[in-house]
Amino acid sequence: MLGDTVVRLWRLYQTPLGKRLFRYTMVSAVATTISLGTLAIVYGVFRVWTEVPSTLFANLVAVAPSYYLNRNWAWGKSGRSHVTREVVPFWVASVAGILLSILTSSEARDFSLAHHLHHFGSTVIVEGANIFAFGVLWVLKFMVFNRLFHVTPEAELEEELHHPHTAEASQVLAAGGSEEGVAS
Repeated sequence: MLGDTVVRLWRLYQTPLGKRLFRYTMVSAVATTISLGTLAIVYGVFRVWTEVPSTLFANLVAVAPSYYLNRNWAWGKSGRSHVTREVVPFWVASVAGILLSILTSSEARDFSLAHHLHHFGSTVIVEGANIFAFGVLWVLKFMVFNRLFHVTPEAELEEELHHPHTAEASQVLAAGGSEEGVAS
């Protein structure tokens, strides 16, 4: 069962969609690290602001790297950004995520106060709320950005999925061999 899952993931990764999904996931990991790190510093360590302003600041810090990494690396775009097809939708999705994270951080604050948590416990709850908020929007954003930044017809994706190289890789991995002998 695990082997089948690995083979399916390997086949997916060999497609243009799979490679974009992997890169998008890595960009999300970077942006999340920036956001959570900033939140831990401004709220958890230095207590610069309360939960909500700290969450807002931390997420705004992560927006610019997220946009440029997604645009340039995940979707392979270069040159000037198209304002109405790229910048505005990205900011709309980012603002939606930030608003949801503000709502969840506010709820986290209320939970922390109601349960008389120490600052460390409150910080953990606020960080978790922030992760939850952006996790909810992650798949939706991928689908929207995949359409905006790179439209690949479904027939082309299906053909890529059944490409001989990916089929060969599946057979090698299923047989327990290494992927070094697989042409890419």
